Amino acid sequence: MSYTVTTGATSVDCGPDQPLLDAFLRSGVWMPNSCNQGTCGTCKIEVRSGSIDHRTSPENTLPQHERVAGFALACQATPCSDITIDPPIAEEPTSTHVLHDFVATVSEVRDIAADTRRVLLTLDEPLTFSAGQYVDVTVPGTSTTRQYSLANPPTEPKLLELHVRRQPGGVASEWLFGSIDVGDRIEMTGPYGDFTFDEENTGPMALLGGGTGLAPLKGIVRHALALDPDREILLYHGVRTCADVYDADYFRELESRNSGFRYVTCVSRENGGDREGYVTDAFVEDVASAKEFTGYICGSEKFVEASVKSFKRRRMSPRRIRREKFTAAG
Repeated sequence: MSYTVTTGATSVDCGPDQPLLDAFLRSGVWMPNSCNQGTCGTCKIEVRSGSIDHRTSPENTLPQHERVAGFALACQATPCSDITIDPPIAEEPTSTHVLHDFVATVSEVRDIAADTRRVLLTLDEPLTFSAGQYVDVTVPGTSTTRQYSLANPPTEPKLLELHVRRQPGGVASEWLFGSIDVGDRIEMTGPYGDFTFDEENTGPMALLGGGTGLAPLKGIVRHALALDPDREILLYHGVRTCADVYDADYFRELESRNSGFRYVTCVSRENGGDREGYVTDAFVEDVASAKEFTGYICGSEKFVEASVKSFKRRRMSPRRIRREKFTAAG
């Protein structure tokens, strides 16, 4: 049995245990989405008619008075009848990709920094996605899933690159830093996320990444330079210690081949890197005006908030600032 979910002139079928967002994305119908865990509120919708089950929607993201008023989180809510909704008001991306399940084979596992690993996955079939998006990975033998950004560009649709940071005691970390092995088969779902490269904007770019927030930025940088090798691109990678820096040789090589690309490492808790301190300060020191720039930010919530302020201090338009906050696993 399934229900019909309608928004405007578009209708999709949705199973009784299927989140509304999942039904839309699997039908190739775009709806704003980011964390897909109910913590960010990006996919908040208004139910105009019919009934839904809020399931595990967090109270801090969807308080009781909003539920009474008819609001719901599309990534959590499931239908109890045919429903009609008003989706969030947001700018639709230039391309939308159908969400689907797939299987990948582990082709490489390598330590690249302190408590950080690169995992390469080979797909049976190519995955269509936009630079900056992420996939949901199922920990083998469990129902636990974790989200990892894609560090490769969409021009490499069959070899996915993930950057994984160890989380002590984490279910996924115990696997990814323990029993995972080359040749393992892994179930995945994707692509997800609205943190994507804007191919229509051809002006200068500034990208600020904290820790493994570098992953989607790497995919974006690679795709942008493939389209325009002379484009002005500033990439700042912020870490706590020198041991946390990774892929520096790769980006230095990109600098040598692309005159408009600049890569800067910032180490906040010890001497080292290109700069001592925070990427937010380095960007403000280096750029007098970012009025013509498009900005991309990925990292912790505090990192993203501080980076947005730095961009605005240099007059970057808010509508040109794209961000991805890493949230705790649900």
